[in-house]
Amino acid sequence: MSDQQRAPRLTLIVSSLLALLLCGLPLPRAVDALRPDLLLLVVIWFALMKPRAGGLVYAWLAGLALDAFRGIVLGQNALAFVMIAFLVHRFHLRVRMFPLSQQSLFVMSLLWLYQFTLFWVDGVTGHPLTDWARWLPALTGTLLWPVFAGLMDRITARG
Repeated sequence: MSDQQRAPRLTLIVSSLLALLLCGLPLPRAVDALRPDLLLLVVIWFALMKPRAGGLVYAWLAGLALDAFRGIVLGQNALAFVMIAFLVHRFHLRVRMFPLSQQSLFVMSLLWLYQFTLFWVDGVTGHPLTDWARWLPALTGTLLWPVFAGLMDRITARG
């Protein structure tokens, strides 16, 4: 494997582990409700900008890792991550040409779909959570996307 192929994979692994650790960082309850889904943002970014490094298998493994880390229904995040990664892979050539503001709207729709999928799985498994705060991470993730995409672009440009 050449250095050009190794760099995105190393960045993928490090950023995924960092995002997973930040998901478990203890925060006050009011701030925790605003916590964006960082691991999902990493999955979306890699599926959008480096589709060969971040594929559906990566999305599935990241979702399983998040399920195990949070101790929730195994496969819940994996299903949602794969659905989101599939949509990003399907439209990545078009979305990459969008300005950052339109990319943010696309990411917002993906984050809402992710939250709805978790809402549906929770309802099916008998763990309904009808609190309105469930939808706040989609909003904060959308607002964070331009900064996050710029940061990831800078990190991968160096590697």
